[in-house]
Amino acid sequence: MKSQIAKLVSTALDQLVRDGVLRAGALKTPAVERARDAAHGDFATNAAMVNTKAAGMKPRDLAEKIVAALPPSPQVQKVEIAGPGFINFYLSADAYHAVVPQILGQAHDYGRSNLGKGKKVQVEFVSANPTGPLHVGHGRGAAYGAVVADLLQAVGFEVHREYYVNDAGRQMNILAASVWLRYLELAGEGLSFPSNGYKGDYVWDIAATLHREHGDDYRHSAEAVFDGVPPDAPEGDKETHIDALIERCKTLLGDNRYRYVFELALNTILDDIRDDLEKFGVVYEEWYSERSLVESGAVNKAVERLRQAGHVYEDKGALWFRSTDFGDEKDRVVVRDNGQPTYFASDIAYHMDKLERGFDRVIDIWGADHHGYVPRVKAALTALGDDASKLDVLLVQFAILYRGGEKLAMSTRSGEFVTLRQLRKEVGRDAARFFYVMRKCEQHLDFDLDLAKSQSSDNPVYYVQYAHARICAVLRQAAEKNITVTPTPGQTNLQHLVESHELALLKNLSRYPEVVEIAALNEEPHQLTHYLRDLANDFHTYYNAHQFLVDDEALRDARIKLILATREVLRNGLNLIGVSAPENM
Repeated sequence: MKSQIAKLVSTALDQLVRDGVLRAGALKTPAVERARDAAHGDFATNAAMVNTKAAGMKPRDLAEKIVAALPPSPQVQKVEIAGPGFINFYLSADAYHAVVPQILGQAHDYGRSNLGKGKKVQVEFVSANPTGPLHVGHGRGAAYGAVVADLLQAVGFEVHREYYVNDAGRQMNILAASVWLRYLELAGEGLSFPSNGYKGDYVWDIAATLHREHGDDYRHSAEAVFDGVPPDAPEGDKETHIDALIERCKTLLGDNRYRYVFELALNTILDDIRDDLEKFGVVYEEWYSERSLVESGAVNKAVERLRQAGHVYEDKGALWFRSTDFGDEKDRVVVRDNGQPTYFASDIAYHMDKLERGFDRVIDIWGADHHGYVPRVKAALTALGDDASKLDVLLVQFAILYRGGEKLAMSTRSGEFVTLRQLRKEVGRDAARFFYVMRKCEQHLDFDLDLAKSQSSDNPVYYVQYAHARICAVLRQAAEKNITVTPTPGQTNLQHLVESHELALLKNLSRYPEVVEIAALNEEPHQLTHYLRDLANDFHTYYNAHQFLVDDEALRDARIKLILATREVLRNGLNLIGVSAPENM
């Protein structure tokens, strides 16, 4: 509907160009927006105000000419000029009635478009280190990323969903050492577990697998493990202590056995993450390995490109990127003094590779604690000669979980956290997905477990799903009474929809394509959840005020078509969020 008004305005402007009133080269594309106040019509455009210079006349004078040039349309009841030159459109009842057969005809495709056709977008999200199970904090990034990707796909973009697997580096080595130390305990060795090790139950589970399958083959005495290792905190430094234990682990086990422990830990957790995400409705086109960047030479290639461009320098044996030249607060190490590339070097190579793969746009969804990382990655892309504007980084605040009004503790390293799997089992996938995307990603989210499980109108997902189930119940009642619910073609009988509740529903149904477009282009899934709550509210209000299966066949047909259209839009919107549309509740 918005696009149709925009076409009318465009046609009028083109006519004024032909008439010599406007200069084609100076013409500006106007905005067409829904009116905030019903007294000002249904839609408004600023066409006269943005083109006043091109016409060399006052906005109101130009507005009069634009209105005069508008082609006739059965959808427009009247047009008025308001204020300094806004043009307000009042739509006819037929315009809103036409929405119903459009929805019923397009069904699943209603709200979808080809806006992004021909453009490739990569969305990288979650990408949690495979050092432990996904927790509820990761769940928000998972839900948000999945819905952003699905929304972009719904408006025509070719979307590539990707998980970046941090399968290299220090944290993975800490995990491997933690598993081996737990294995030694299971093998009968008495030792003091490092304060900086991973302490969750999942580490015991992996160690138990190692012990069950290999017995004492990987066993060394605690004395050999800790001999000469610097003390742990509080007497010593916990970082130095764990790093020394990692080196001792590698030395005692040797390359092959250490790699086996490392891979066992990595693959066990990664399989767990994949399973969790799939059951949460999150599927990727690609799981991209950080190690592959090193093995393929991509990291060396990125560093060399920076070197050739004169953007790196050596200091105290390390190689530094001059990121301050590009607005960063300080320069960054890309190769340590021991010759090992940093995480940052891998990230540079990864983003270089993303753009080399031909994506028109790259979207990274990171935790809010990575905000300081954004300028340095963009700086590196600029230094490489790439277009950093193609990278869009969205920061997601972690969810704060509450049960019975009490905040739940969260710490991956200590093992004190609620996993995404536990959340899914407690409140269900639907509630979790809906709650996670109810707010802007940069806003804090207080996740109330008790509310998410409640069957009341206060629970937003229940409220929306119940609207869908209620419509299905009406159709079942019709079947029980042998009343046909097969809708008549086109706009037949829809002129009988004159009640205020019916008009409110019709207007809200017509908004759906616009909401999907705005939510997709602005990467704001919460726009869709808010819309669905409004639509559900309009339906529940209508349901409570009127009967649908009335004796008047024409009125009954009109109302059934209206609620069938409402059911379709509710289902389409819920599907985009990854939430089911139940027929019974």
